Amino acid sequence: MVATSIDTREVLIVGANHRSSSMGIRDRLFVEDADISGMHKKLQARGIYQALILSTCDRTEVTVIHRSGDDTATRIIEALAEHADMSIAELANQLYVLSNVDAVQHIFQVAASLDSLVIGEPQVLGQVKAAHRLSRTCGAVGSDLEALLQSTYETAKRVRTETNIGEGPVSLAAATVQLARDLHGDLQHCNALVVGAGDMGSLIAISLRDAGLQQITLTHPTPIRVEGMARDLNCHVAPFEQLADQLIEADIVLAAMGRRHHTMSAALMAGAIDKRRHKPVLLIDTSLPGDIEPAVSRLDDAFVYDLNDLEHLAVTGRADRQNEAEKATAIVEMGVRRYMRHCAEQTAAPVLTLLHQHFESERQLALKNAGQDAEKATRLFMNRLLHMPSEVLRESAADEVVTLEGWRSVETAVKRLFGLNIRVVDTANQEEGEK
Repeated sequence: MVATSIDTREVLIVGANHRSSSMGIRDRLFVEDADISGMHKKLQARGIYQALILSTCDRTEVTVIHRSGDDTATRIIEALAEHADMSIAELANQLYVLSNVDAVQHIFQVAASLDSLVIGEPQVLGQVKAAHRLSRTCGAVGSDLEALLQSTYETAKRVRTETNIGEGPVSLAAATVQLARDLHGDLQHCNALVVGAGDMGSLIAISLRDAGLQQITLTHPTPIRVEGMARDLNCHVAPFEQLADQLIEADIVLAAMGRRHHTMSAALMAGAIDKRRHKPVLLIDTSLPGDIEPAVSRLDDAFVYDLNDLEHLAVTGRADRQNEAEKATAIVEMGVRRYMRHCAEQTAAPVLTLLHQHFESERQLALKNAGQDAEKATRLFMNRLLHMPSEVLRESAADEVVTLEGWRSVETAVKRLFGLNIRVVDTANQEEGEK
């Protein structure tokens, strides 16, 4: 684990996700975009003026930078309980509270999609950035929180560019999208035909639409069966009697009838492919038993995949992402260390400023007192700078309360500050040896 910063200002996260709470609790905690401003007002009423509110189907989290040792976590829980219309006692055991380095590591992992239900999902980084914009619009992002989020984005970008964590399908629908892109490239100019009203056909059609496919046609022997699906997809319904003609236009065919007999025969598809001038067609059979006659897969330019094929692709994709997650985790840990070091260095800034001002004041005074004599000026400057440290070191060495270990700590600190490399003489042991 990375060492914690000595700064009294810490990152704090209070939230609920798919591991800590039930779906019912997450639904009650969910904050719509339109309600983000109201949630910030609840936090501001409790003295929390800078916060990032990330609310998705998997998580609702409030991230703040606060003074360590205060009761900020309790106040955030109160605001969340008020929003969810729950008692604090009901909600408390459904939440996690992370602070300092644990909180930094968490938000880095979230943005890098290492903390998601599906590792490597690309949407989560966009969700963090959208939450950032909303919080900024509400005037709830200060310089410290901004610095944290910029470090988060930098690390997430490295994960995306230096690993393949986002590659490979992890679901049957994602596998179909990948196959369609591999075969046809840009889906924007492709036509898809959904034959039947099976749930898997509908799910895959939605994924294809989300991936850029614009032309989708549904067909079914009973048109009313696909009317609701057509509304969801905002697409046309074609008469089932025109199936042969529709297959000629289809670059992607989703078979979802599930009627225990083949809806698409080899002869039907051969005729369609011939009229397509052998332009390739992707056929996905989502039914068990299948809707597509096995002989179709032997046709040139017909690429047929069933549920087993899709599941194999998805399993392989999940395994590949899990392997890439190890590389991504190492990048996240490096990013956390860099951010924590930056915070620690910022802690030293005020005293460094005072030190520079003090040295400059003594330099100016030495120059004034020495006139044009450079040697005298440097000697005066050195003596003035060393006077107070010398007095303090002598007093510390002579102080009976200071132990030998305490003095060694002071001595080590001085040597580190000024880059000294002086052999420490243990006078007690030296005297004993002389005897």
